[in-house]
Amino acid sequence: MQVLYSGHVQGVGFRYTARAVARGFEVTGTVRNLPDGRVELIAEGTREELTAFRRAIRDAGLDHFIRDEVVAWGEASGGFRGFEIVR
Repeated sequence: MQVLYSGHVQGVGFRYTARAVARGFEVTGTVRNLPDGRVELIAEGTREELTAFRRAIRDAGLDHFIRDEVVAWGEASGGFRGFEIVR
């Protein structure tokens, strides 16, 4: 799953919160700031786990920073170990 978040999502602890939330789920992946002001989250896991993870990110206090999220589903590559912030 790739999610592109837009709104006031940089400089508010978004990546660190997403990483902390990920610890409570069976997901792997990355989260990073994009040069255009969005945040990109890439995560792998079951669809049910990923959907719950996405909801939990909003519930962790980030909802009011998010104006829009664009979600794309694809096949898992299996190339992630853990959930990390990419700089």
